[in-house]
Amino acid sequence: MRGFHLRFSGKVRLSLSWRPWLVALLLGAAGLRAQPVAPPGAGAAGAVLLRPAAVFDGQDLHAGWAVLVENGRISAAGPAAQLAVPAGGRTLELPGLTLLPGLIEGHSHLLLHPYNETSWNDQVLLESQALRVARATAHAQRTLLAGFTTARDLGTEGAGFADVGLKQAIDQGIIPGPRLLVATRALVATGSYGPKLSVDEDVPQGAQEADGVDGLIRAVREQIGKGADVVKVYADYRWGPNGTTLPTFSQEELALVVQTARSAGRGVVAHASTPEGMRRAVLAGVETIEHGDEGTLEVFQLMKKRGVALCPTVAAGDATAQYKGWHKGQDPLPPRLQQKHLSMQAALKAGVPLALGGDVGVFAHGENAREMELLVQDYGLTPLQVLRQATSGNAQIFHLADRGSIRPGLLADLVAVAGDPTQTVAAVRQVRLVMKGGVLYKQP
Repeated sequence: MRGFHLRFSGKVRLSLSWRPWLVALLLGAAGLRAQPVAPPGAGAAGAVLLRPAAVFDGQDLHAGWAVLVENGRISAAGPAAQLAVPAGGRTLELPGLTLLPGLIEGHSHLLLHPYNETSWNDQVLLESQALRVARATAHAQRTLLAGFTTARDLGTEGAGFADVGLKQAIDQGIIPGPRLLVATRALVATGSYGPKLSVDEDVPQGAQEADGVDGLIRAVREQIGKGADVVKVYADYRWGPNGTTLPTFSQEELALVVQTARSAGRGVVAHASTPEGMRRAVLAGVETIEHGDEGTLEVFQLMKKRGVALCPTVAAGDATAQYKGWHKGQDPLPPRLQQKHLSMQAALKAGVPLALGGDVGVFAHGENAREMELLVQDYGLTPLQVLRQATSGNAQIFHLADRGSIRPGLLADLVAVAGDPTQTVAAVRQVRLVMKGGVLYKQP
């Protein structure tokens, strides 16, 4: 079967090549789609004056402020008495709520679901791509309704380039979800990733294997050509004796990845946990280090000097420890979490910029706020610090100049929560309003 046609509402006809996962996405999304509160056209074009109790602008809290939204963007923000709704617009009162920029998830995997439901190996090896994409459409909706209007999705983990189609479906209004920055397949050195079964069997891998000058250049360019917004490389992984984490790519190979990506206008992020893997990635010129579990003061000082941010993903380690039987609050900290606490202390001492991202997918989508809560409860950051990280901080680190703050001209990606999240981090879970591009997806 070479192709077929779909007809919607008797007006629009799409011709599609035979791709089962894409068909599942389009046909399944019709039933899954959560309609915006207002029709997209009217919601984006009409002027709306939002009047909360306070506005967090990405840096500071302002009591008594209001925000005017017109044509999908913020047109004014300031003391409520100084703002008026234009003719034909409307006012939305938000008593008791704090309005803030749409939150930005820095490390997610929409094509994964919690490992205590299905192991990572089984997700990669046994779940069809159609099933994974269908599940990801629900994950995208949950992420948006949790107040995260942008997400950096760092690898499909064996689902090929499905994140590109997912991003397109969101951008075209087929399904609701956050604005996505996608990394597609990610890059690993041959033999270093998984799944690993018998040495006699070659099985599909969770990322794209590539090595050497020709192999890495070709793989980076292929991923960018297929739609990658960012290139992700695994600078180290568990491939030593007894699963010891060791560096994978050489210094020269990592530098080549960065050079090739940068020449095409893309940044590189590195999965790295060991001091040596982190050091090589930093010297190569990556923009963020993901995890950094065994980072030392020396390597964090190097990151600070080079302007490389750390995305610590503390929620993922917390979740996997509990999956393995750790009873939080009752049992002593497992060794890996003890090491994580030491590395975070070193990172904070060095003054490394922190990106906010929990590696969601390891735990449930829609629970993205878990990373913010743990950073405050277990690692000593303040609610204001993590709120800045999740908004203006991530926007700066990820080069998103059109969002992350509340000021005229930026995208009207806005969230309202009950209470004051600058004082109580748990308030970010009390989402009452979600607006993306001026369209309301949730309101009181």
